[in-house]
Order: sequence, then structure tokens, then C-alpha cells
Amino acid sequence: MKFYKTLYFRVLVGTILGVLLGILDPDIAVSMKVLGESFIDLVKMLIGPIIFCTVVLGLASSGNAKKAGRVGIKALAYFEVMSTLALILGLLVGNLMKPGEGFHVDSKTLDISSVQSFAEKAHSSGGWIEILRRIIPKTALDAFTGSGDLLQVLLIALLFGLALGKVGEKAKPVREFIEGLSALLFRVMNFIMQLAPIGAFGAMAFTIGAYGLKSFGPLLSLMGAFYLTCVLFLILVLGTVSWFAGFNFFSFLNYIREEILLVLGTSSSESALVPLMDKLERLGCTRSTVGLVVPAGYSFNLDGTNIYLTLAVLFVAQALDIPLSIEQQITVLGVAMISSKGASGVTGAGFITLAATLSAVPVVPVAGLALILGIDRFMSEARAITNVIGNGVATILISRWEGELDVKHLRRTLREHRTQGTVLS
Repeated sequence: MKFYKTLYFRVLVGTILGVLLGILDPDIAVSMKVLGESFIDLVKMLIGPIIFCTVVLGLASSGNAKKAGRVGIKALAYFEVMSTLALILGLLVGNLMKPGEGFHVDSKTLDISSVQSFAEKAHSSGGWIEILRRIIPKTALDAFTGSGDLLQVLLIALLFGLALGKVGEKAKPVREFIEGLSALLFRVMNFIMQLAPIGAFGAMAFTIGAYGLKSFGPLLSLMGAFYLTCVLFLILVLGTVSWFAGFNFFSFLNYIREEILLVLGTSSSESALVPLMDKLERLGCTRSTVGLVVPAGYSFNLDGTNIYLTLAVLFVAQALDIPLSIEQQITVLGVAMISSKGASGVTGAGFITLAATLSAVPVVPVAGLALILGIDRFMSEARAITNVIGNGVATILISRWEGELDVKHLRRTLREHRTQGTVLS
């Protein structure tokens, strides 16, 4: 397929046009917000049912509850290690580069009203107990029609898939129905993805039109430090994990370049969730592992968000000339490990999580978030992209860990994708 006919190219054009409109006519650009939001809503509309079908069919075919538990434990252990490394890397870069040093902002001049809503949401978000409580929906339908929490959908799918596998032949009609429904949902999602260029255009036009390129000029030091830290994490940490898993990290980035660009244009990792799952299956990861690891990773494996949390807290403290001791920084790290769990892939969740983390260090006023409110949107893309890449690498590693991955097929698929380009189905 010719490059200019690919979804990758069309999303790129939509993103560039959105930036240009935001610069040339901010008022009209802001009104384009509805296009970006509508596209994300269309994608989110199908995420729950697709994950349900994927997990149910994967577990029903294996009928192995032990495998599901084993994969889940391995995934959570891996997520915790990666989250800790991301948080530590954010602290290290923040202490070495000191992006907020020299700002000398007077805390009395900060406008708390601009971040009040984020602080209130953070205060009511709760910790591990609240996260665990939210996993159980009030009814089975609430998992799909209520809050849209992926963990609720995952719980229902786990129970349903394991039961379907145990019932056996009597449940064959149900399995065939879900297989047909799954094929139908993926086809509908393919239709929706053709609207991605419009969604990227609307989201990027709104971002540039509402905040303007000038809004992040004085804070380039923080943005530079954050983007640099994300790149370091991707290359050093995830690159090493990829090497252990037996594949080339940069070939994998090329393989999911459409999903990366889609996230860049929409600032939402959820827009790439279903296409990412589909591509991971093509690489040889089993449907059950993909269905378990990717949705869980969207709540528990947020590498980009973790980097942002510790780095942003240090920035605010440095800008306000508030020194943080080693003990206080460790406290920030510990709180961030909890507050980052269950954060949504939707734009804005990272800022709410940051407010929850900052509240654990009373010496730094939450009002300090006003310093980075204007550029938070420009960093959300890097957060989401890092999260998506991290979840893709995690799924491949755990598939290899389970001994279910054909490494030769994996490498051959990555190589063919690189030489032939993107094939849209």
C-alpha cells in the first residue's frame, strides 16, 4: 500500500492541520474540540465489549484458571517493578537537571482556583482500598454502562471465560455467538479508526488554540526534562526488557507507529488500545494473555505517568524554592506508587493523580500545580505514548515468559512490517 494512502499518513496530516489551525485561528480551533472528544467517545464505546470478548474467548479456549492467575501475578509483579523504575528515574532527572531552579515563584501569588477542581477530585480518589472496591461493579451491566472502568470489565470477563471453559460442549452456542460478536466488533472498530485523522485534527487544533504555543515558553525546561526522561526510560529500560524478550525495540516501535501517532494526535492512550491488542496477537501473543495484560496495564502500568509524577513534584518544589529532603522525596515516591494505580488513559487523569501525590507533601502547596496547568496538555502526549509502548512490551515479555511465544515468528513479523509498510485490514 502506498504511503499516502495509509492511516498513519492521514493521521499525521490531520495532526499537522490541527496545529496550523490552532496557530492561525485559535477561536475556530477551540471549537474543534468536539471532533476530538467525539472520536475518543466512539472508541471508548467499543473498548469494554471488545475486551470482554477477547478475554472470554481466550480463557474459554484454554479453560485454564491456573494460567490466568499465573499471568495476572506475573503482570502485576512486572508492572510494580517498571512503575518503581519510572518513579525513581523521574526523581533522578529532577534532582540532576533541576528544571524548576531559578524560577523563584512566590507561593502567595498562586491562584488556587485554577487547580481547585483537580485537588478535590484527587482528595476523593482514595487509595488501594478504593481501587479494589471499584473493581467490583454493582451489576454485571454496570461494568459496560457505568463508569467504564476496564478492571470491572476484566473481572466479569475472567469469571465468564473460566466458567465457559468449564461448561464445555453445552456452552458451544454461547462461544460461537461471542466469536461472531468479536469479529463484528473488530470490524466496527476498523470503521471508527478511519475517522482517526478527524479526531487527531480536532484534538490538536483545540490544544494549540486553547493554550497556544506561547503558553509553554517559560516552562520549556520542565518539558525538556520530561521528554528526555521518557526517551531515556524507553531506550534504557524498555529497550533492555525487549532485548531479554528476544526482539528489537526499535523494530517494535516501527511496528506500532500508527498507534503511537494516533496517541500523539488525540492525547489519549485509549484510542490505541484495541489496535494495539490486535497487533500483539499478530505477533504471536495468545488472545488470553493479550486480553489480560493490556487492559490491566492501562490501570497499573503507567510508566509515562509515573515519570511525570515525581518530576513534576520536584519542579513545583524547586520553582517555589522549597527544598525536599531525601525522606520527603521517598514519601512522594511511595505515595505516587499508589496514586498512579487506576489512573485512566484519558487526558487530564495525570494531573488529578499529580494533585493526589502532591497532597502527601504538605510543605509544597497544591496551588503550585497552577504553574504547570498551562503546559500539562503538552506533556500528556508523551505520558500516553510511553504508557502504550510500555504495555506492548510488557505483553510480549509475559508471553515469552509463559513460553507461548514463537520468537522466530515475532522477529519475522516485525521484519516484514518494516520492509512492506503498514497493511490496513
